Amino acid sequence: MTPPRLSEVVSRRVTVLGSTGSIGKSTLAVIAHARRTYGATAYPIDALTAHSNVEMLAAQVREFQPRIAVIGDESRYGELKDALSDVDVEIASGEDAVITSAAQGSEVVMVAIVGAAGLAPALAAVRPGVTIALANKECIVAAGDIFRRAIAESGATLIPVDSEHNAAFQILAHGEEHAIERVTLTASGGPFREWASARMAIATPEQAVAHPNWSMGAKISVDSATLMNKGLELIEAHFLFSQPLERLGVLIHPQSIVHCLVSYTDGSTLAHLSAPDMRTPIAHALAWPRRMSSPSRRLDLLQLQQLTFEIPDPIRFPCLELAQASLRSGGLTPTVLNAANEVAVQAFLSRRIGFLDIARVVEGTLSVDNSCGRSAGSIEDVMAADRHARVLAGEICSHVAA
Repeated sequence: MTPPRLSEVVSRRVTVLGSTGSIGKSTLAVIAHARRTYGATAYPIDALTAHSNVEMLAAQVREFQPRIAVIGDESRYGELKDALSDVDVEIASGEDAVITSAAQGSEVVMVAIVGAAGLAPALAAVRPGVTIALANKECIVAAGDIFRRAIAESGATLIPVDSEHNAAFQILAHGEEHAIERVTLTASGGPFREWASARMAIATPEQAVAHPNWSMGAKISVDSATLMNKGLELIEAHFLFSQPLERLGVLIHPQSIVHCLVSYTDGSTLAHLSAPDMRTPIAHALAWPRRMSSPSRRLDLLQLQQLTFEIPDPIRFPCLELAQASLRSGGLTPTVLNAANEVAVQAFLSRRIGFLDIARVVEGTLSVDNSCGRSAGSIEDVMAADRHARVLAGEICSHVAA
């Protein structure tokens, strides 16, 4: 098939779910650059949605002129309406409105809502069969089989936006899946890569979110610090690329320059390199199957001079093994893992539990939740398991805090 002309690519209508978060803001930065580069009409926007940040959403609406603006927190509807009283835009609020905006059939939907809250909007976005730029790994972790089935039934195109999965997607686009020996995702190691366990035990939320290489939201930054982020990405890679756990690996790579390596049966290993800047995979997802200019940082290997790799330490970072074990168990176990982790991370950010308690809460939840190992027949099964795991994790957090 002949690829579309770049002029056709940049005329695609876009919806951004979670526009005020880290990925959402980076997406709009890429679109702003495209408008400066290719013309003011590049990437017209159908909808922008946010959870509760009225001030930022209103500013984005004024700059990018979407048809629809949605605030998920219904109590903030009046504020948004007042802030945009002089702007010609449709305003809505509530979870149902977010889902409706996701399903309207924009040619590209950026799913940048953090956590399991993005699952229902992501599934709604899939059904019209459009291109889904997926920056929410929890959708795949919590409901991998269901999400994959929805993609197949709708004919939607899924472009992963996580830097590692986007890198894998680009490498694997050359085919030869039958000859894959191993897909290796890299991890920076986070801010505590060289910390002893005793020091990590008293780590503060401020220290945990101070990522050495990436600018990310609080939740994903903590996940990076525990290496749970990489565990979730292994589960995501399993579902995205149909690879068994035995062919998936993780290496610590402090420079965050090599994002993925794919090794083949002929002895070749292909690697994807770029500066640690989320605008690079976002631009790739928006322009696929073409490439376009982006405002991303450029890679200078002469300045960098070295690339180093290490094996993850399973003793200091047990979350990675918990994620791998949940994938081996299968069924709803990754759903439970993801829900428990979200609760534990929030408890840590709220200073109710310690940093090392995150893994203890997740492990404790997995050990007592009877959903683990059971198959998920429907999205209702997934959501029920998610709710139950959150209750259990909350109870365990209370015991840990006591």
